[in-house]
Amino acid sequence: MTLMAELTNPHDKFFKEALTQPEAARIFLRDYLPPAVAAQLDLSQLRLVKDSFVDESLQEHFADLVFEVALRQGGNLYVCILFEHKSYLDTLTPLQLLRYMMQGWEYSLRQRGQLWPVLPVVVYHGVARWNIATNFQALFTLPDALRPYVPEFHYHLTDLSVYSDEEIKRTAELGVGLLTLKYIFRPALRARLPEVIALWYTMQHQEHALGYLEALIRYVTSASQHISAEDVRAAIREAAPEGDQLMGTIAQEWIRQGLQQGLQQGLQQGLQQGEHRGLREGLLSGIRLALKLKFGLAGAALMPEISHIEDVTLLQTVGDGIELAVTPEELRQLYRSPEN
Repeated sequence: MTLMAELTNPHDKFFKEALTQPEAARIFLRDYLPPAVAAQLDLSQLRLVKDSFVDESLQEHFADLVFEVALRQGGNLYVCILFEHKSYLDTLTPLQLLRYMMQGWEYSLRQRGQLWPVLPVVVYHGVARWNIATNFQALFTLPDALRPYVPEFHYHLTDLSVYSDEEIKRTAELGVGLLTLKYIFRPALRARLPEVIALWYTMQHQEHALGYLEALIRYVTSASQHISAEDVRAAIREAAPEGDQLMGTIAQEWIRQGLQQGLQQGLQQGLQQGEHRGLREGLLSGIRLALKLKFGLAGAALMPEISHIEDVTLLQTVGDGIELAVTPEELRQLYRSPEN
């Protein structure tokens, strides 16, 4: 499984989006590891490893990001940031991590011809407090005489619920993602969302910023039970002076992605009819998302009419019009004939 592999879990996808932003991983390791551990790492030499140590047996439990980092006193280390995405706490987490670390050491032997240390860091964002031991031997009841014969290791836990919002918001590059992950299961996300968007706004001129905001909006609307498209629109308008322009730009990006996916689907089918169907379905998918973001419920109300349009060219015109239309009715004029 590679970093760019398609993930069906929206939490995993956003976790990877947040922690692969420029500087985000470096800031995370500097601020969230124990100071004595962070002091051993030369974070100026941090490199993302494209491979994952998570195999099929561990995908139910974790997504991961693997980094190579130099040690200040010589040698190298794999730092593995594992995102715990289950909806329940699993007391066998240390056993799962041991399996994960074994795969890391096997990778080290294949790639480097030697064993590199593996430092596992578990990021948890659930509502229930983490009450699982952070060392492996805690799984056993052992007399002292047997302890030397049972492996022992610790993992570092980052439980986002124990950090205050102010601590998380110290840097925008990391704070936007972690604050969103912290509140994604909580009703308070609605109240916190303008704060998250405002934090994003401080980094809006960075090259990756617009794509990051698009990923954030997709995440909160798909993974939270407490956020609607109307809430997102209100948060963007409150936090960003050019909120309407931002929504139009992101809406167009969603349509472009839908069109690209539809084209790929059609080409895979290899038939002219299949290509047309794929383009149409891709456009409709993008338009549906874009309408909700740009116009809210009033935009979504147009979909029953738009979904009957068979002409791909007309659908493309509708998609282009979403960015510029001021009202849903103005957009409606693009596909309704005068006699209707």
